[in-house]
Amino acid sequence: MEASFPSAPGSLAGIRVIDLTRVISGPFCTQMLGDHGADVIKVESPGKGDVVRGQGNMVNGESWYFAQFNRNKRSLTLDLRSDEGKQILNRLLEGADVLVENFRPGVLAKMGLDDDTLRERFPRLVVGRINGFGATGPYRDRPAYDFIAQAMSGFMGVNGPADGEPMRAAPPISDMVASQNLAFGICAALVRRAATGQGEIVETALTNGLIAMLGYLAAEYFATDQIPARTGNDHPMLYPYGLFKASDGEVAIAPSNDTMVSRLLKALDLLYLLDDPRFADNAQRMANREALREILNGVIEQRRVDDWIEHLNRAGVPCGRVHDLRETFADPQVQAQQMRLEIDQGDAGRVPVTGFPVKMREAPPALYHRVPRLGEHTRELLGELGMTPSELDVLLARGVI
Repeated sequence: MEASFPSAPGSLAGIRVIDLTRVISGPFCTQMLGDHGADVIKVESPGKGDVVRGQGNMVNGESWYFAQFNRNKRSLTLDLRSDEGKQILNRLLEGADVLVENFRPGVLAKMGLDDDTLRERFPRLVVGRINGFGATGPYRDRPAYDFIAQAMSGFMGVNGPADGEPMRAAPPISDMVASQNLAFGICAALVRRAATGQGEIVETALTNGLIAMLGYLAAEYFATDQIPARTGNDHPMLYPYGLFKASDGEVAIAPSNDTMVSRLLKALDLLYLLDDPRFADNAQRMANREALREILNGVIEQRRVDDWIEHLNRAGVPCGRVHDLRETFADPQVQAQQMRLEIDQGDAGRVPVTGFPVKMREAPPALYHRVPRLGEHTRELLGELGMTPSELDVLLARGVI
């Protein structure tokens, strides 16, 4: 579906965001704010800009990787190492509501914008930041990427087959989770500011976000002091719950309580198994998981995946096919939810991106700006600060913009 420009303002209309972030953690956060109507100014270094502009598959000269995280923004090139660049950044902050950065701790302070200075000069400013491990503690200065966060958070330690090595999630999940957490924190701070007039400093870290996502695995560790075993695609506390073999592939089945297990066994003509002491309750089913798996697969392998999905859903048992990405974006439910959009990038053609995960009735997220070219809005934005064309020409000649 081609994304269209809205006729009504979004929920964050009137909020101006200065975006100093790059790569994924940070750009995904500011894109979400832009999706809901915030005016996001992406500040990039002159010349190359965000490093992701040159990564991934290039189509018609544009990185679709970059497009995935940078719609609904305006691009301003600015050399923040120069005194003039720092002065312009300060002028931008005077009219801003939010500043977002994902530098290592202390980098912004070296630009003359430590926390005390930010509070003093811009008391209403909400400052959002993402880093690897947080701004305090012995690891605060360590560099971190998604793979490191997945490893050190315990996330990898609980993923993978029981007899195999720890396994990372394929998407950059720590970057995405930290970005979502930061967007939520920024919105919470803006609500508080509306009541108190005070800004806030909001911080999220890649590792912290994944630790918070451990959910019931962390709860079980706290309760037992035992390290959760890796269980692959099986649920660590419920059975049957996982992947089962049909005649033409695998079907994911997720009965989460005794009622749904009864529905599943009835749908498979195996309800009598509940009279077997090995399978009478969840604790026994977990203890005899392999024996039950063999019985279930013996029945499920007799029919096709699509047959089981129709049959089990009709019986009220949660189930689904394991999709590859082609199947995901061709799925009628995904299409109905508009989770694949196309942005008209002019000469570069239409660029597909994932859709808006948050649905709203009165002020839904929308496309306000296509993915900006590097520095596309520099003159426009600095003109809004009152700079003349001749002044901009001088800054350009000096490499400031």
